[in-house]
Amino acid sequence: MIGYSKFTLDNGLRVLVHEDRSTPLIAMNVLYDVGSRDDEPETTGLAHLFEHLMFGGSVNIPDFDTPLQLAGGENNAFTNSDITNYYLTLPATNIETGFWLESDRMLGLDFSQKNLGVQKKVVIEEFNQRYLNQPYGDSILLLRPLAYKVHPYRWPTIGIDISHIEKTDIKQVKDFFYSHYAPNNAILSLTGNITGKRAYTLSQKWFGPIGKREVKTRKLPAEPIQSEERKLTIEKEVPATALYKVWHIGPRLSSDFFTLDLITDLLAGGESGRLYTSLVREKKLFSELNAYLTSDIDPGLVILHGKLMKGIDIRLADEEVKKVMDHLKKKITDIKEMEKVKNKYESSIVFSNTSILNKAVNLALYELLGDPEMINNEVDKFRMIDQEMVIETSRNYFADTNCSTLYYKSTKENK
Repeated sequence: MIGYSKFTLDNGLRVLVHEDRSTPLIAMNVLYDVGSRDDEPETTGLAHLFEHLMFGGSVNIPDFDTPLQLAGGENNAFTNSDITNYYLTLPATNIETGFWLESDRMLGLDFSQKNLGVQKKVVIEEFNQRYLNQPYGDSILLLRPLAYKVHPYRWPTIGIDISHIEKTDIKQVKDFFYSHYAPNNAILSLTGNITGKRAYTLSQKWFGPIGKREVKTRKLPAEPIQSEERKLTIEKEVPATALYKVWHIGPRLSSDFFTLDLITDLLAGGESGRLYTSLVREKKLFSELNAYLTSDIDPGLVILHGKLMKGIDIRLADEEVKKVMDHLKKKITDIKEMEKVKNKYESSIVFSNTSILNKAVNLALYELLGDPEMINNEVDKFRMIDQEMVIETSRNYFADTNCSTLYYKSTKENK
């Protein structure tokens, strides 16, 4: 069991603390309740741009990394559809450096044209390298608007189009910061060699003086239920033809979430997964094949993708994938197969939570979801899944009418 204490400052900042005396380090995690779903359709990619801007200097500190490194620390961040998350680790004796740095950039950024220009170039280069100049890189740019028609999950975290970042100006940046980056829209979690009392004292000292802000009210359109199969075919000069399929699922807190998580492990849990066993090793239709769920806070997706062997008709490969999916709906899953997946899941969770950084990230995320105790009971929820739940959940979600399919054909093979 992972024990923790929790308190909330007067300005709305929620703080969670897990004390672990076995380590000389402390992990500090600051989660902001803002992700790419909070971008406007005309200015997508702004949430992700902010992840970079937060390292470009704050009100009183022109350089974030140098003082942290001098104190023996390291840091990073990530943005997804739902959140923007900043984390660092430091020797316990130097943790106040972390409080100083994180509180100052929550207070305010260096809103200079120079800093904005530098970070825009970084993000534009990332867009080019990861999405435009890499084989299959644009697949997510094609899949999301195929699956989503109104919800902002229809664009990837980096944005719909590179021009949105290019056109971002200082006013947009300031408006975004003050309407999303606020103590009352953030969660601070601390794990490692720190007591709850010390965490409270330092939180009050460094974050307490930052005032509440008027956080923009989130009013997101609900995605309509998909009622017919959607297909898109493109041809590009890529090494091999690829198949992508996505199915709509419920939100992160839905009752089916863990069952769907188990199903994706049954399908693609390494070389023993059903997809690999049947379609890679036995029938030799694919060179690789994978499946996972997005774990989005709002209704998300199960995503399946694979690269075909040379000469294989993509329609045949698609039909064989459907047969594997249909098998889940009709035949009881073997108890031993399910137990193997459950054991693997439990060991990965237990191993993950030996890291103070992972515990800090997870505590903050579960607090955002409404219950930090989820860090202690997610394995139990996974263990409770039975054979009938697998069949029922598969029937509920893996229907053709709920599926969007991308045929990503290789022009090299056609030649």
